[in-house]
Amino acid sequence: MLSRIADSLFWMNRYMERTDCQLRVIRTNYILSFDSGYNDSFSWKDVITLFGHTVEDYKAPEGDNTLEALNFLITDPANLNSVKTMISKARENARGVQDNITKEVWEQVNQLYHIVNEPDLAKKILGARTLDVIDTLDQNSVLYYGITDSTMPRGLGWNYMNLGKFIERGLLTIDTAYAHFKRIDNEKNSAQDVLYWRNLLLSLSGYELYLKTNTRAQHNVKVMDQVIFNPDFPRSIVYSFDRIGHYLNEVIADARVDRSSELQKMFGRTYSRVQYADMNMIREMGVPHFLYTVRRDLIEFSNLLTRIYFSIT
Repeated sequence: MLSRIADSLFWMNRYMERTDCQLRVIRTNYILSFDSGYNDSFSWKDVITLFGHTVEDYKAPEGDNTLEALNFLITDPANLNSVKTMISKARENARGVQDNITKEVWEQVNQLYHIVNEPDLAKKILGARTLDVIDTLDQNSVLYYGITDSTMPRGLGWNYMNLGKFIERGLLTIDTAYAHFKRIDNEKNSAQDVLYWRNLLLSLSGYELYLKTNTRAQHNVKVMDQVIFNPDFPRSIVYSFDRIGHYLNEVIADARVDRSSELQKMFGRTYSRVQYADMNMIREMGVPHFLYTVRRDLIEFSNLLTRIYFSIT
């Protein structure tokens, strides 16, 4: 497979994963903003910090106005991480690899592109149909994963796509978790009730699982355990790393190149940092240092993967 094709498949899924996560966070925050009895633990300012990357000299919203924040996060082209921008980039990559993806996958990406480019979309967001717009985008994002999973052949292209997906998911889980732990100064023993963690768990689609498996106190530690170590939770850090390892091995088996062994060793060291960690280790290191280290290593791995597999002719 040409490196150009592999690169486009990889980034198409990274952009779609970022879009999916962002829409889930937006929907969660928008709904919880109507709960007057809820002590908001994740303001729009935090969401804008996570998903706001502006062009030079452009001032992002402060996050006090909900509709202003929604417009910035969903449709504003000045936000280089807006939903509209991410979907446009995903479509651009998909258009260049139409021979390597199924017709159904292309049509779904194209469908999302036309939704975010509706002329009156911004008016709908600022009007009475805000939640309808968010739900439509969210449902079509989920539909993309269903269509991809059920129609894409399990070949080299599929492996590159999933490498992009789970690298992005791992980074987003780390960033989202860090934002919430930062608000309590990363103190695991500073007891918070389950309502504090509702935002994080809903943003990661893990709230129902948490309620079914945890009924007692010590929510700080238990939430951290689910988000980092639960191998059955599809948005945990360890789950993302397990999937990265699987698809990396598949790619190397199909397309071994110079420095493939170096890439495997680098990922192995990074994965072992998460796989063999425990609460005692995190307590000694501190939550921010642990998450920062894992995030740094994952980015370095992704950069090396890009240089080895996508920078060749």
